[in-house]
Amino acid sequence: MLSYILAGVSAMLRKRSIAAALVFCGAVFAGAGEAGAQYYYPEYGGPRSAYGQPPGQRFVPLDDDDDDLPAPRRGYRAPPAARQPAPLNRYAAPRGREQDLYEDPAPRSRPRPAARFATLPPDADPNYSSRENFDAEVDASQTTRRITADPTGQAAGTLTINTRVRKLYLSLGDGRAVEYGIGVGRQGFEWKGAAQIGRKAVWPGWTPPPEMIQRRPDLPKHMEGGMENPLGARALYLFKGSKDTLFRIHGTNEPETIGRAVSSGCIRMHNADVIDLYQRVQKGAGVVVI
Repeated sequence: MLSYILAGVSAMLRKRSIAAALVFCGAVFAGAGEAGAQYYYPEYGGPRSAYGQPPGQRFVPLDDDDDDLPAPRRGYRAPPAARQPAPLNRYAAPRGREQDLYEDPAPRSRPRPAARFATLPPDADPNYSSRENFDAEVDASQTTRRITADPTGQAAGTLTINTRVRKLYLSLGDGRAVEYGIGVGRQGFEWKGAAQIGRKAVWPGWTPPPEMIQRRPDLPKHMEGGMENPLGARALYLFKGSKDTLFRIHGTNEPETIGRAVSSGCIRMHNADVIDLYQRVQKGAGVVVI
């Protein structure tokens, strides 16, 4: 490049002509292009000579503050830029949960207010029933109900509870019965005998008896009806004459206990089953426990 510049300057000094000036300018631009090619990068790949580039190849000049860096080796490809995490969300993931702290948590669903009974069923005791209606939250597929041959020989409308096989039968009067799986009293809380349904309640409240409070001081003195209530969706209160036996046939919030002996003497049913039974029996119906 220097030789071209010197030749151009010499020609200008000797001839002072336009041609000499053109030679001088051509020398300057040629030299600049040859030198500048070392500081220009194509979009992909490393630095190449400005000569012999494919058609349409676009060059991007380096930033000024990169001029003092060594030229990358031939074929160099810059690594992709690291993904910058979003700002830390103010809702931290609970310890032990597999959740990216940089991701927004799932939208928090607000608890849906329970529907209310327009009017309670006419046979429901309003002093023991809840006005809140949680029937829509009951899993209707969680049921053991089936029609079977009646093994009890009882009159239509009678409930027979077989604690040994843990089944409850509602006699239909035509040689058939509706059979339900039940949970029964654990050892020391079994009982047998006859009673009748003295009270019916929908989504009943629960008041543990004093004896249970003595055994379990952590229990609440009273709990309103709802999905968390241990009496579940319905309750049939067993009486002998006018006296409450304190035993009930009721739903449960522990469906895994159906078929087991775990209760304090009460008969547990799936919520879907006890809702069905409630609709089929009348207040005053006989109950036989064997």
